[in-house]
Amino acid sequence: MSAHHHVSAPERTRVTPSGLAGRGRLATLFGAALCVLAVVLGFVQEEGMARLQHGWLLAVTFFVTLGLGGLFFVLVQYLVRAGWSVVVRRLAEHLAGSLPLMGLLLLPVVIPTLFGNGQLYHWADPHELAESHLLQEKAPYLNGWFLLVRVAIYVGVWTLLVRAFNRRSLAQDDTGDPSMTIWMQKRAAPSVLAFALTLTFFAFDMLMSLSYEWFSTIFGVYVFAGSAVALFATLVLLALRFEGRGELRGIVTTEHYHDLGKLLFAFVFFWGYIAFSQFMLIWYGDIPEETVWFQQRWVGSWKYVSLLLLFGHFLLPFVGLLSRHVKRNRSLLASWAVLLLLMHLVDLYWLIMPTLSPEGASIGLIDFACLSGVGGLFLGGLWRRIDGKPLVPLRDPRLGESLAFQNL
Repeated sequence: MSAHHHVSAPERTRVTPSGLAGRGRLATLFGAALCVLAVVLGFVQEEGMARLQHGWLLAVTFFVTLGLGGLFFVLVQYLVRAGWSVVVRRLAEHLAGSLPLMGLLLLPVVIPTLFGNGQLYHWADPHELAESHLLQEKAPYLNGWFLLVRVAIYVGVWTLLVRAFNRRSLAQDDTGDPSMTIWMQKRAAPSVLAFALTLTFFAFDMLMSLSYEWFSTIFGVYVFAGSAVALFATLVLLALRFEGRGELRGIVTTEHYHDLGKLLFAFVFFWGYIAFSQFMLIWYGDIPEETVWFQQRWVGSWKYVSLLLLFGHFLLPFVGLLSRHVKRNRSLLASWAVLLLLMHLVDLYWLIMPTLSPEGASIGLIDFACLSGVGGLFLGGLWRRIDGKPLVPLRDPRLGESLAFQNL
């Protein structure tokens, strides 16, 4: 239950960050330099190109899922006409705004498939195709040109949704036109459907097809659940960051952190439920071509990564976030948010890297360069999008409701 009262909108100057554009440019330059370093290392190290492609896919997918989580949050808030979330929705809008750039950064792993490079996607190797009857049957779908078309469609849909919703949200700060909110509410339902389809097939194409012999119909939901966990963890950390700077002080309150904590807890449980469902059904069925995927992740040091996910992504945060006190304590909530953001990265590492080193987990300098490089580009774009724009939808019809929100 909640109580709501209408209060005046905060002044624009108070909630508008400044000085972030310069930091954004520095982050972009830093990121670009590290991306170049990753490419150089890929050329000079033994088997470096294979690691470069895997490390690049890991890095880009991590930040794509943050953007997808932000887009999901924005669409759902309009779909259910939520009031409490207005003061944190703009942060999610800015995260979703990263999708066009991050989608473009998928090209370095997609384009090699057009030329028969099977170091990342084995199904792209002509020799693999010639020897595998299964792959020959899947070739009408698993081929480089069709992959490029599908990825272009996914990124195109995300870009259209981001621009349609973000542009109207920002324009409403100036016009105060409530019809913009009505327009977005009416289009939220079909937008959620488009989001669900594109995310699911993105997960199939970019992650599940790394092991083309294996399939899971629940895999898209698994990736979505991880994206949602990462999104709510990131929202907590961003809100705390801008509260500390002063722009969101007194606007994002303990009540909002409490709800973000509840959503973080809920999706931790949902991720655990989906992960268990996927594992249990395959284990119970005991079909060799299905169990091999999990067997590979129980060999050598991969066993310890699997156990790390069990405890670090589910059991420990499940217990740690149960308490109402934790959700209302900024420091404790931030600690769990940092852990879960790290665990989301480990989860993607667990999905991607066994195809590179099936004998055991390994981390190379290229992996750090890719993650830091793409992260620099992501942060650079984020800071530039935020700079000079209100962090709160100033004239949203439900802003007063959000400012006065209380958990009872």
